[in-house]
Amino acid sequence: MHVREVDPRDTTWEQDDATYRACFWDRSTMAADTYEVTGADVEEVMAWVRAKARETGSSHTLYVRVTDEGRPGLVRLSGVAGDPFA
Repeated sequence: MHVREVDPRDTTWEQDDATYRACFWDRSTMAADTYEVTGADVEEVMAWVRAKARETGSSHTLYVRVTDEGRPGLVRLSGVAGDPFA
């Protein structure tokens, strides 16, 4: 982990609400369930993701959905990186 102090004025926008994407990976069946989550902060979403992963016995990846030059994409926040079935 690398930490450095920054000037908070180096960005041009911020948004108070986010859209999250949660993927749950069942390696035994090579299947995934994916959900979109809105109306919650990251702590609430993480609590839900961890509880659901425990309940289903699956691994997970949590993303935040962002837009770059008008194109939607995902930024991984926690969980499995890369191909979970590899």
